[in-house]
Amino acid sequence: MNPETYKPEHFCWSYEEGIATITLNRPDRKNPLTFESYAELRDLFRALCYVKDVKIVIFGPNGGNFSSGGDVHDIIGPLIKMNMTELLDFTRMTGDLVKAIRACPQPVIAAVDGISVGAGAIIPMASDLRIGTPDSKTAFLFNKVGLAGCDMGACAILPRIIGQGRAAELLFLGRTMSGEEGERWGYFNQLTDPDELMDAAMKMARKIASGPTFANGITKNQLNHEWNMGLDTAIEAEAQAQAICMQTKDFERAYHAFVNKEKPVFEGD
Repeated sequence: MNPETYKPEHFCWSYEEGIATITLNRPDRKNPLTFESYAELRDLFRALCYVKDVKIVIFGPNGGNFSSGGDVHDIIGPLIKMNMTELLDFTRMTGDLVKAIRACPQPVIAAVDGISVGAGAIIPMASDLRIGTPDSKTAFLFNKVGLAGCDMGACAILPRIIGQGRAAELLFLGRTMSGEEGERWGYFNQLTDPDELMDAAMKMARKIASGPTFANGITKNQLNHEWNMGLDTAIEAEAQAQAICMQTKDFERAYHAFVNKEKPVFEGD
């Protein structure tokens, strides 16, 4: 995959200087997800594991909204007619998108404005960092349509971000979390004005992209895998991970820059 020539069919993509930006492309309908966009996004994040030129990903809004979740006509309607095997294929496919976002080594920043509900809330939840606005409206509204809140990893990931009790409240009630509430609860790393949202996301992305790319990927890997580790195992895993990073040229560059009282210029190797 060449990030400079990549042209997806079901969402928008741009790339510049190591930073990829994704937006859903149906702003007239608040950017719903379809079977096709789910699958294409999953395949993209899987492919990013092997695309070293992409150092960080921003997933942003379009037309003042992030995403209204699964399309009522293109997804929900057809689901009513499927048998159990077909339904399980679908729910596993949507879960695979979350797995792919978590598994790619690039940090993912979700820039959230307006509506971010259902599966359209899951994508920011699965991201590594989230920037919102006072207009952000986040809702895990699965129970509003007769479904469980345990969708696409919500019961595993959301409590780790905002705590068990707060996650339970959102998942049982399906209510909307405001931008201010999301920042107070730790869901959003920061809030900014809607007109400044993408600039704030790009500023954060540039800062991360200028860092040690390989080491950042290791950090993301450890953040994911240490969920399931005891403390002794986690400390050993970090010892091995850090020893690997100490063999990189970036570690050596940082040392020489420090000695020379210069700012290190990392190259990701």
